[in-house]
Amino acid sequence: MTAAGRSRRALLVVSVVLLVSLIAGLAAGAAVISPRAIALALLDRLPLVSLHSGLQPNEEGIVFQLRVPRVLLAAVVGGLLALAGAGYQGVFRNPLADPYLLGAAAGAGLTVTLVVVFLGGDAGVAAVPVAAFAGAVGGVVLAYALGHTAGRGGGTATLVLAGVAVTSFLTAIQTFVQQLKVDELQRIYSWILGDVGGGWEQLRMIAPYAVVSTVVVLLHGRLLDVLSVGDEEAVSLGLHATRVRFTVLLAASLATASAVAVSGLIAFVGIVVPHVVRRLAGWSYRVVLPLSFLGGAAFLVLADTIARTVLAPAELPIGVVTAFVGAPFFVAVLRMTRRVET
Repeated sequence: MTAAGRSRRALLVVSVVLLVSLIAGLAAGAAVISPRAIALALLDRLPLVSLHSGLQPNEEGIVFQLRVPRVLLAAVVGGLLALAGAGYQGVFRNPLADPYLLGAAAGAGLTVTLVVVFLGGDAGVAAVPVAAFAGAVGGVVLAYALGHTAGRGGGTATLVLAGVAVTSFLTAIQTFVQQLKVDELQRIYSWILGDVGGGWEQLRMIAPYAVVSTVVVLLHGRLLDVLSVGDEEAVSLGLHATRVRFTVLLAASLATASAVAVSGLIAFVGIVVPHVVRRLAGWSYRVVLPLSFLGGAAFLVLADTIARTVLAPAELPIGVVTAFVGAPFFVAVLRMTRRVET
């Protein structure tokens, strides 16, 4: 099959999975509501469309004030984390690069915790996206600097170990800060374990950051393809490798920060989704990046649906679900990477 054929097939598969996940996410919940009625109610909100869904006012409230924003937030967060993971992998030419393992998520988590504990109120809410971005960039820079200086060029295993060390250190500081304000512990711990139960306000808060970071990363797909052949070859083709790496690094960190600011620390999305996409569509970043965004959206919506239903009426933290899937997947990818390097 040609590369174009593989890309079209992958787009079809990912689109179908995303559609199914959205339907499942909207239909799942304590209140039993017909998927057909939900679809009619959604279509009725479109301009120039008038359909009778049969939903009662309280059911419409459940759909549009609880389920729709939750599903959309899960889709956006999952898309951003997967896109950031693919972007980091292109920048570092490392298949194990991931927002969680590189320290980006831990850095964002630490700075958001500092804002919540020491600012609070409206000022704290307004500062969350900026603080998360600064922390994400700082975490990645620390991990890369440590891996580069300690590992003779920063190989795959060295970068991962550096990321784990930075993540552990930043998490330790975060835990210490949490103890300074015990009355906020429950809220912070719920946030750390991952939660996409926010409403329309959180979607509006991260929308500009999500749009900017997504557009910038997607526009660099072709340049990441050139960069993947090596810095010397890329420079000979007229590419400013350092500028491309820095731009994608900032955009991927902004995407990570946007996701962490509203959902907490959700691991492994940035590893699982890009690798599955590469299996389906090949290695070109022009294809991998947009499909990773769509695949990440589908993955996290499904994970959230499982988290809401597996222990109903209780709710499992979404980070637990992604870890169950991602941890063994990470081990498999690590084994394959070590075989390639040896």
